[in-house]
Amino acid sequence: MGPKLKPASSIVSAIPAPLQVVIAIISIQFGASFAVGLFGSLSPGATVFFRVAISAMLLFVLIRPNLSSDVFNHFGLLLSYGITLGLMNWCFYEAIARIPLGIAVTIEFMGPLLVAAVSSKTRLDIFWIAIAFAGLLILTPKIGGELDTIGVVFAILAGIGWGGFVLLSKRVNQCLNGNDGLVYGMIIATLFLSVFAMGEVSVVVTNINLLTSLLVLAVLSTTVPFFLEFNALKTLSAQTYGVLITLEPAAAAIIGMLVLGDVLGLAGMIAIILVTIAAIGATLTRPEE
Repeated sequence: MGPKLKPASSIVSAIPAPLQVVIAIISIQFGASFAVGLFGSLSPGATVFFRVAISAMLLFVLIRPNLSSDVFNHFGLLLSYGITLGLMNWCFYEAIARIPLGIAVTIEFMGPLLVAAVSSKTRLDIFWIAIAFAGLLILTPKIGGELDTIGVVFAILAGIGWGGFVLLSKRVNQCLNGNDGLVYGMIIATLFLSVFAMGEVSVVVTNINLLTSLLVLAVLSTTVPFFLEFNALKTLSAQTYGVLITLEPAAAAIIGMLVLGDVLGLAGMIAIILVTIAAIGATLTRPEE
């Protein structure tokens, strides 16, 4: 008999927790760039529907949530959570269909940054928010020219959705055990997003290559990042995790340039740097909870 194979969880646990988060971030952004490549075959709405639907099924199998009375008692909260999750993802995909990935993520990142600043007890966060807004103001002259106005609006809406998702996630985690709330939220998001894919379902189910691509997208964008981050958070402090997450705009910019050939220009790069600095500063100066 040959040597026994180690389970995936054991292999992942051998990777340092901070590196797990970095790999998760890279996977998410590669997934986003992969999604852009599918927009020639599917609309952004249909693409995000199938990605969320497949991800929901994969997470359901991995997590196996309990259908307890808490699910019914907090159905209104779960409904809001799922719809917010769906809107956030839909708006983000509509944004990256029109503007560079790095710019879209940078604008979107303002949502959770604002939520963190508003909920903070330190005045220093006003300073960090000012730096982040300065970065976005640099992009203002580009809107309507190099930057598609509708794309920017969708990125802003995605940021609002992300901020709402952060707030609702805290409430859902308090009401339901483990990650059950996430799974049910994904299922509700799938039902909500189905309206964007009604005319394109037949295109997918009759095209094995497209279906395979959507499975890859779901794994890159949701399954791998979720598994890695969930494992990393067992040992990482909230502050360390928060700092690592601030690398998302920079990771999106680099992957967007390498994979999609996005041209950000000097203003775009400065905006990303300022928002990243603001996010790191806000995280490091926030008292540990």
